[in-house]
Amino acid sequence: MDFRTGRRCLLLGFTLAALTPLAFSQAAPGSTPSAPAPSATAPSAPAPSAAANPNANPFPPTVPADFTGATPTKQEVDAFLHASWGYDTNRIWQVQAILKTPVDGVSKIVVLVADKGKPKEQVNSLVFFSLPDGKHIVAGDVLPFGSKPFEQNRKRLRQAGGPSQGAASTDLNFVEFADFECPHCAEAQGTITKLLADYPDAHFVFENFPLVQVHSEAFKAAAYGVCVAKESGNPAFFKFADAVFEAQSGLTPQASDGTLKAAVTKAGGDAAKVAACSSTPQTRDAVNAQLQLGQAVGVDATPTLFVNGRGLPVGAVPYETLRNIVDFQAKEDGISVPHRAAAAPPPSMK
Repeated sequence: MDFRTGRRCLLLGFTLAALTPLAFSQAAPGSTPSAPAPSATAPSAPAPSAAANPNANPFPPTVPADFTGATPTKQEVDAFLHASWGYDTNRIWQVQAILKTPVDGVSKIVVLVADKGKPKEQVNSLVFFSLPDGKHIVAGDVLPFGSKPFEQNRKRLRQAGGPSQGAASTDLNFVEFADFECPHCAEAQGTITKLLADYPDAHFVFENFPLVQVHSEAFKAAAYGVCVAKESGNPAFFKFADAVFEAQSGLTPQASDGTLKAAVTKAGGDAAKVAACSSTPQTRDAVNAQLQLGQAVGVDATPTLFVNGRGLPVGAVPYETLRNIVDFQAKEDGISVPHRAAAAPPPSMK
């Protein structure tokens, strides 16, 4: 069975929350009397702190008694929320409580969030827990915490060794984890192509993440891809990848050999040589190494695109939002990206 959520292929046993703190689970503040009850719909992604917008603040005053937790500080939580949500300038938030819990070093954090200009009735409440190491939180899953929550993954993914294209510099580093048998990965390739056109200074790496529990031919397709790159180089690999995604319906136990060999031929490779290479222990180890890298950075579904270590569910967010996130993350990392001209206005109907 193919399990899909939000136009993504999911790996059994993992949760979507492992990807990125784009949104947290919504819950009532409980022991926080100053926080209002949450609305029925969780917000998508807040941005600047309400403290920066005192004239449009829909939130109630904070109460000193609601800040009994020793760590983290309000400033640290604000910095984390800015790093996670600052790309969306229409949202505001307020750290409403940092509460001590019965577990040493664990604090309960309550954040109120709203859209600018919305009434108090539309304020939402988000709750998560900080861990004693000061580097992680629990919000449906264990997530990185801090003013630069994606930095560790950024460092790890600079070592990604899959087929690459674009700029040689990894200052602006895009790493996609994909499964050749995942239909949403096939759909996402158009988005990736647009993104690389918009960001010519980006370095792009493709990493295999075959969901073997749900896709019977995904590992074989990944192994073929490793061998195409090894035998014919990166340009041939991306031609092979395009051909496989186009012929994805042929990735069945009965037809996958023919489908993959045809894709190798279309990419200009030797199909027999690649087929033999794909079954070697070295190739299996190479695919497994890419899987392990994905697991280390929290991949739980495909396609997932990392932008300087920040995991994004490609296809699950509008393209303009995706570009806003890339621009924001580049700015946070001190990277200048080329100016992108605004889209031309539609022709006049007169």
